[in-house]
Amino acid sequence: MQTASQPDSVSTRLATVIHKAIAANGGWLPFDRFMALALYAPGLGYYANGSAKFGAMPSSGSDFVTAPEMSPLFGRALAVQVAEALRQSHTHTVIEFGAGTGALAEQLLDALAADVAYRIVDLSGELRARQQLRLARFGDRVRWLDELPEHIEGVVVGNEVLDAMPVQLLHFDGAQWFERGVVSDGEPGGVGFNWRDHPTALRPPVDAAFVPDTLTEIHPQAQAWTDTLTRRLQRGVALLIDYGFPEAEYYLPQRRTGTLMCHRAHLADTDPLSDVGLKDITAHVDFTGIALAAQEAGAEVLGYTSQGRFLINCGIAAMMQAAALPEQAMAQRLITEHEMGELFKVLAFARGCSFEPLGFAAGDRSHRL
Repeated sequence: MQTASQPDSVSTRLATVIHKAIAANGGWLPFDRFMALALYAPGLGYYANGSAKFGAMPSSGSDFVTAPEMSPLFGRALAVQVAEALRQSHTHTVIEFGAGTGALAEQLLDALAADVAYRIVDLSGELRARQQLRLARFGDRVRWLDELPEHIEGVVVGNEVLDAMPVQLLHFDGAQWFERGVVSDGEPGGVGFNWRDHPTALRPPVDAAFVPDTLTEIHPQAQAWTDTLTRRLQRGVALLIDYGFPEAEYYLPQRRTGTLMCHRAHLADTDPLSDVGLKDITAHVDFTGIALAAQEAGAEVLGYTSQGRFLINCGIAAMMQAAALPEQAMAQRLITEHEMGELFKVLAFARGCSFEPLGFAAGDRSHRL
């Protein structure tokens, strides 16, 4: 008997769920709803089906590597900023949203003071189980939450969280805008999907000279999540790390194919409609939209810069000098421009406290948001 852990069964069963959702919605499903099912459908979506996801090498069965898996110096350097934010906000709790394998939590817990409490919010039951095994040695310092608390006092950390939030797709044909959605392929007994566009009043947030056949994304779910987080943050700081651009760069007319991408076995492709549930689907972050959502909800933006500059400000260079050569080589990938150092950005905002964070002491780009 096949189980939900077997790839063919997972993808076929998930496709059936999505086909039913398409039919229930009149034969057309907006892409953000398709993406939500492909990633998060209980027991079947990519982040809910128990498949390996994170790891440094394809041979591990993983699909991609995140900074904490690449080098423990990522967490050690980030801990410098987290510790400062805890002191400045007079709080003692870290809340991580989307903790993956628990690697970052482990690194932060090892580096932070023993009286710091750690809370994890993760939508994936399978990943939560892996985190619990990895972090068992920290005992009651670590607890898991089903959602963000109604009232937050502390430091919120989100590493590669925003890029996995569902996006809406907009297509410009040169004369008008359409929202791109998904339909069933129509073949008897088929499990495939096709694209279909519907006219829409939705628009990108900038009035740029878009060229015909432009495809781009808008991010209402990520902005709504930021709004909720900010309103619940009574006193503390949020640190969000992800790949993306400020608005003026995100919606350049030259970026005519958008940023939507899929990841599987350390390879990338641009077809989210195939192999549903078996690969990650992501889009780059519009950091201007996130910063504005935070500001409109009452937060102060403390800083925005590249990951490389942020980690250097937090002292990763000295940490690398004290590390073995192989560890230095891996950590170098976190800060060099052609690796993760430039594509990934760090955004910090706060409520109930105000200070100049160490991580943005040099190279702050808040003026570009």
